Amino acid sequence: MTTKQKETYSVEVIGFSQTELMALASVFELSSRRVPKFARHITAGTPADILLVDANDMEAVRLLLERNAAGFIPTILIGDSNRGTSWPVLPRPIRWMKLFQAFDAAVAAPSAEAIAKPVEVPAPPKVAAAVQAPAPTPVPAAPVARTAGEASGAWQAQNPRADWVLVVDDNQTVREFMKSKLAAFSFNVDYAESGEQAIGFTGQKHYACIFLDVVMPGIDGYQVCKLIKSNRSAQKTAVVMLTSKDSPFDKIRGSMSGCDAYLTKPVDEEKLLETIAKFLPG
Repeated sequence: MTTKQKETYSVEVIGFSQTELMALASVFELSSRRVPKFARHITAGTPADILLVDANDMEAVRLLLERNAAGFIPTILIGDSNRGTSWPVLPRPIRWMKLFQAFDAAVAAPSAEAIAKPVEVPAPPKVAAAVQAPAPTPVPAAPVARTAGEASGAWQAQNPRADWVLVVDDNQTVREFMKSKLAAFSFNVDYAESGEQAIGFTGQKHYACIFLDVVMPGIDGYQVCKLIKSNRSAQKTAVVMLTSKDSPFDKIRGSMSGCDAYLTKPVDEEKLLETIAKFLPG
């Protein structure tokens, strides 16, 4: 009997510092845009789908062994040791993409029999019934991507709650990288290859966030940012500069132009996810 993939899985968080709990809150918020979604478990008296445990907190480890004695709840450990269990362990600092991948792997386990079990607890007797592998994890539908000439007012009218992002960069490799990272979170993306195109786009549509290259043909990113921020209707749009220039002077120029964040190329995937969680609606 196959197991149908759920849309949302609950994750019980055991242990962790306040700083890490804040980071995990952002992870769960961003996860609300993925399929499957992972939400923090808050329902008392019901078991969570996944346990996320601070392996460096011995009280958290004790609670893990108490609540998951039979080993049927998929568990992910964060720390420097698996504490004598065979559960997967991720090192600190917590890496967003690694955690998402661990969540996905946990819910894609082939069967309860195959879930790793703590070595201190004897395995439960096997049921003499054939267990089939669960259905494969569904692939989330890719967001609608628009190139510079494909912005559609009619499409937006049919999808009034759609969240739009604009990527402005004359480098196709950068545009493809941003497309692949934004696709997993169901944003609708427009692309512009110059500052002039970007300004034209912002005059037609509201964007939740604009990822803006600094060095481009024609007007540069600093000028584009100033023009966007001077438009009252776009003042709430977050502008994130993408640039290979990371000197203090360049960052000051970015701040003076009104940008909200500054990401250095090549863009670090973890910092990009933190930026998405900070500026884009969940």
